[in-house]
Amino acid sequence: MLHDKDRNIKYYQGIRAAVSRVKDRGQKALVLDIGTGTGLLSMMAVTAGADFCYAIEVFKPMADAAVKIVEKNGFSDKIKVINKHSTEVTVGPDGDLPCRANILVTELFDTELIGEGALPSYEHAHRHLVQENCEAVPHKATVYAQLVESRRMWSWNKLFPVHVQTSLGEQVIVPPSELERCPGAPSVYDIQLNQVPSTDFTALSDVLPMFSVDFSKQVSSSAACHSKQFVPLASGQAQVVLSWWDIEMDPEGKITCTMAPFWAQTNPQELQWRDHWMQCVYFLPQEEPVVQGSPRCLVAHHDDYCVWYSLQRTSADENEEVYQVRPVCDCQAHLLWNRPRFGEINDQDRTDQYAQALRTVLMPGTICLCVSDGSLLSLLAHHLGAEQVFTVESSAASYRLMKRIFKANHLEDKVSIIKKRPELLTSADLEGKKVSLLLGEPFFATSLLPWHNLYFWYVRTSVDQHLEPGAVVMPQAASLYAMIVEFRDLWRIRSPCGDCEGFDVHIMDDMIKHSLDFRESREAEPHPLWEYPCRSLSEPQQILTFDFQQPVPQKPVRAEGSMELRRPGKSHGAVLWMEYHLTPDSTVSTGLMNPLEDKGDCCWNPHCKQAVYFLSTTVDPRVPLDGPQSVSYAVEFHPLTGDITMEFRLADTLN
Repeated sequence: MLHDKDRNIKYYQGIRAAVSRVKDRGQKALVLDIGTGTGLLSMMAVTAGADFCYAIEVFKPMADAAVKIVEKNGFSDKIKVINKHSTEVTVGPDGDLPCRANILVTELFDTELIGEGALPSYEHAHRHLVQENCEAVPHKATVYAQLVESRRMWSWNKLFPVHVQTSLGEQVIVPPSELERCPGAPSVYDIQLNQVPSTDFTALSDVLPMFSVDFSKQVSSSAACHSKQFVPLASGQAQVVLSWWDIEMDPEGKITCTMAPFWAQTNPQELQWRDHWMQCVYFLPQEEPVVQGSPRCLVAHHDDYCVWYSLQRTSADENEEVYQVRPVCDCQAHLLWNRPRFGEINDQDRTDQYAQALRTVLMPGTICLCVSDGSLLSLLAHHLGAEQVFTVESSAASYRLMKRIFKANHLEDKVSIIKKRPELLTSADLEGKKVSLLLGEPFFATSLLPWHNLYFWYVRTSVDQHLEPGAVVMPQAASLYAMIVEFRDLWRIRSPCGDCEGFDVHIMDDMIKHSLDFRESREAEPHPLWEYPCRSLSEPQQILTFDFQQPVPQKPVRAEGSMELRRPGKSHGAVLWMEYHLTPDSTVSTGLMNPLEDKGDCCWNPHCKQAVYFLSTTVDPRVPLDGPQSVSYAVEFHPLTGDITMEFRLADTLN
């Protein structure tokens, strides 16, 4: 956030203007800064001429850092840091503030605008902490929406029919009616919308200003709905609402900070990259046809923390069926599958690859055991000729969902579902039969990093007694790959800031560095890299291989080596991913999808998060490194915990 220059400049301009307006009225400028963080906005206010600032910060480590930063910059006599939630702050002779403030400065926003409790905080501040008709920075926020049709985005929310070519012709796995009717998960899907090609959706409406919040006046956190009539630009299926907001820092609206994606920007070339504020994807409760030129109403609903949308034929005031309550999933699928997982299951090319691999390993009389959370592989195995199929579901949600899917496809008596943890399987669960094909994607809902799905290997080891001699395990093996990359923007989340708009925030850098000085924080972290473009500086390199045909080994498996940097650039980090070898001729990648282009541009699996190991934060990632020609690594798999530890180091930092 400190690297968001557009945000910082706009806030500074807005604060200067607010202080000037108060001074022009002959008043002292008393600032209340809620959620001060580093104290940056308070220091801007004092520099702009504010007489005093009360900086509120509820998170104690951050409040302590703000005290030190304020002192370091010489503002201790003008800024008081208060380590409280704003709703606990008192006003009066013995209170935290001697009197109400006349300038309210806040940065309480998330991608959805109100998801961090901005409305209740503003509501309380106006009632108890600031003067009536105070100045506010920002002055106003406006939420925008655009209705679109998008098969790709709709695939993140609904289960599509799955087509399987069999010896008996095409079979179709259909979703249960409960899933079809379900309004979906209530939470917003926040993504880097600028990385979604405009060819992936069809705009059905113009960009619509849905509602605004004036922060200079009393704010209400009560539930509300806002209707906007529009004329569809094209005929199609209304499925998805894309949304974002902007904030005006001044009453005239001359100082604006916008989250609009590139197609809604007046100057797309000046697009500011942000990861703290992105854009929102909302799914309508059901897709609905709209006709070009035939007016409809889009309705934005919100409570104190969440926003959701519905589509109406008439204005919300005239329609009694407007959704006043947040939609809640009642089909179990949205509780078990996140949005990328929906997209993965709906990827017909991926399904075809698994089906083709299954055809090569299924034999007459095959007894199949499927182990993956909420997977459709058991249905594929049945349709492709397995004599008997068992599938294990360890959670109540996945068990109920799969029962519904089997029932919708008339397979209740064809596929046996076992509700227990796979390592607790007994011979009775398998009706006394030996398994000839152990099958997994693998996918487990609790996995965060790519190698967490190695849980499949542990399952394979625990069910060894239930496998017949020579049983096939699919995938047969897995490999961990790594590659050194230069990020276009993601490096900013780990880059020291140093100086921010003329203020020394090295203390913040030091606090972050100190928090990274323990083993867990030096490990990789998950990121969906299709949203974060990068260039490869090295070729992809296989680091470790895991043979699922054999049980998990007793001793750690370690690999050491180096990766040659073949392209010039800034070595920001190593990206790691898993590749699953279904058969000797078929491999599924959770990372790199295509061979690298000459310039090193990468195409990543959009359904999976890759792991990113950022190289030493003591090296400023904005500065090209001409010296190192390689990156060394040491990676170790620990069988007792299933953990993988690693270290990647630039060649000139080895000593």
